[in-house]
Amino acid sequence: MHTFLLAPTGFGVGLASISLGLVHALTSAGIKVGFFKPIAQPHPGYSGPERSSTMLANSFGLKQPQPLSQQHVERMIGNGQQDELLEEIVSNYQEVANQYDVVIIEGMSPTTQQDYAQRINTAVARAVNAEVILVSAANSNDFAELADRIEMQAQFFGGSQSENLLGVIINRVPEAIQTSFAEQLTANSAAIRQGKLQLLGCIPQNEELNAPRTLDVANELNAKILNQGELNSRRVQKVILCARAVPNTVPLFKPGVLIVTPGDRDDIIMAASLAALNGVQLAGLLLCTDFTPDPRILELCKGAMQSGLPVLTVSTGSYDTASNLFSLNKGIPVDDEQRIKQVTEFIAQHLAAEKIKARCANVRELLLSPPAFRYQLVKRAQAANKRIVLPEGNEPRTIQAAVICQNRGIARCVLLAKPEEVKAVADAQGIELPKDLEILDPDLIRNNYIAPMVEMRKSKGLSEIMAASQLEDTVVLATMMLALDEVDGLVSGAVHTTASTIRPALQLIKTAPGYNLVSSVFFMLLPDQVLVYGDCAVNPDPNAENLAEIALQSAESAKAFGINPKVAMISYSTGDSGTGAEVEKVREATRLAQERAPELAIDGPLQYDAASIASVGKQKAPNSKVAGHATVFVFPDLNTGNTTYKAVQRSANVISVGPMLQGLRKPVNDLSRGALVEDIVFTIALTAIQAVK
Repeated sequence: MHTFLLAPTGFGVGLASISLGLVHALTSAGIKVGFFKPIAQPHPGYSGPERSSTMLANSFGLKQPQPLSQQHVERMIGNGQQDELLEEIVSNYQEVANQYDVVIIEGMSPTTQQDYAQRINTAVARAVNAEVILVSAANSNDFAELADRIEMQAQFFGGSQSENLLGVIINRVPEAIQTSFAEQLTANSAAIRQGKLQLLGCIPQNEELNAPRTLDVANELNAKILNQGELNSRRVQKVILCARAVPNTVPLFKPGVLIVTPGDRDDIIMAASLAALNGVQLAGLLLCTDFTPDPRILELCKGAMQSGLPVLTVSTGSYDTASNLFSLNKGIPVDDEQRIKQVTEFIAQHLAAEKIKARCANVRELLLSPPAFRYQLVKRAQAANKRIVLPEGNEPRTIQAAVICQNRGIARCVLLAKPEEVKAVADAQGIELPKDLEILDPDLIRNNYIAPMVEMRKSKGLSEIMAASQLEDTVVLATMMLALDEVDGLVSGAVHTTASTIRPALQLIKTAPGYNLVSSVFFMLLPDQVLVYGDCAVNPDPNAENLAEIALQSAESAKAFGINPKVAMISYSTGDSGTGAEVEKVREATRLAQERAPELAIDGPLQYDAASIASVGKQKAPNSKVAGHATVFVFPDLNTGNTTYKAVQRSANVISVGPMLQGLRKPVNDLSRGALVEDIVFTIALTAIQAVK
């Protein structure tokens, strides 16, 4: 699967045209190509369908979700909801990606009104793990300036050395420099010259392809049509404002010219009509200044009108009319099939399609981005449809999270609390409780679990009195519900300690077959990808056997949530460079894990930088399949793991989801006591997915 994001280096580079040509070029090469426009950018005053997606749909039969409106996007950005916005974009993108082998994404163009366009393009590229193709326009002969503009834009996507930056397409290359353009740009661009950035196309300027129909001009100016003529088929190649005497104007009457003149210039009107009768295919006659032409003159020119000459009128004066014509939207109308076809084929002919096709043939390992991870969490939890018990049922954040999960179908939540307490908290926060949200009063159901608990713990000498006492704790009560399969999972910890959540689970749920301990992982949502950290919450000082088991559990958790596990066993030294008990423990744990799972990509001991940074990994562990590309980081002890995860979380402003417990027969998950509502929602989703057999 390959996704290419077309990112403009400035305004007016012709993104829609490049999209058409690129889809055509790849489709002609036998590739199943889809198109995605995340956000609509209509021209001011335009209220029709979004142009790019409509043109691609009409030309190639490609369907996509409706692009998000600018108002919606700006509202979410203004409310600090960029993460939610990206999840929405990822959701729409997935609808397209599920149907095609390659997806072309048309990025946003920067304008004075949308100064956030670059930020959105960068975020979208990361969110869907897209390869970036820059699109620029050769607006001058200044090759150094163009090269600088391209290189500056490349920095937003990791610089020209980034593996995700494929190349650049230059649009609208002037005819005067066309033959030497590629050579001169290469000479001025170190990135292109050194092969870091591919030149994927040089599109010549072709004014004929930019010519709108006279109909389009009439619509843009809201002109009144005095004579239809061949309004739908004639095209405006040039605009002439006629203020001179007729003899000086006649030489300007050529095919494709739109004559603009005041409505009382009878001489110009008759001269244009004579030219039309002589076979000159004028684009039309546009009468301005709100002067109504003399009916006798129009009658005299009737023959010219019948020959197809379009005649329009506007109320604006000559200057304002000329200004309006100059600022016309140059985008292709969605119903101009002829122009769309010509532009599509012209652009495709001048693209280096073979280079892009070759890139599509390469197998590419996709990284799971944070928005994609959150999107998948929600979608998979919704599909799981699991019943999750929340023993801290009267805790305000927990109530909010339960309402969100219930409304979004993430899980069927069960709050253990007195209904009146839950209602009071909800009322205080202005929350409307869903009718189908379960609220169970612990006092009314506690006795149901005394006998089953005594039976489960009879080998430990548990009496009914002791069981009844322990069941006063709602976490124990919820754990019994899970043990008896009345619910599918449990989430606690907003007000309870980790030990209070795990202890009942170890006593009543037990560890899963093949495992001897319970550990935890955090999903660390870095800007470009999601990493797995284990164990950062449960085991203080695991021995080599325990550490090997934590590694295997963490790898299974990563795989379960769409992350390709490449496990790095972290230490203060890499390979054979260090000695000492702690290094030997990590080395032995790596050996044991490799014995139990020979197919798993696992290596250690590795220092953190050798595990995470490709250049360092290549230098320190050149033969490792993990170094530089690790996705699962297993820390040697709780002190190292907890310190590292909190340092990364706080210093790099990284969202962490978890801890998620692993190694239990049934899913029980612990929350941080500082958890936000969003954290609880995602933990409930994690738990629901874990519950899928």
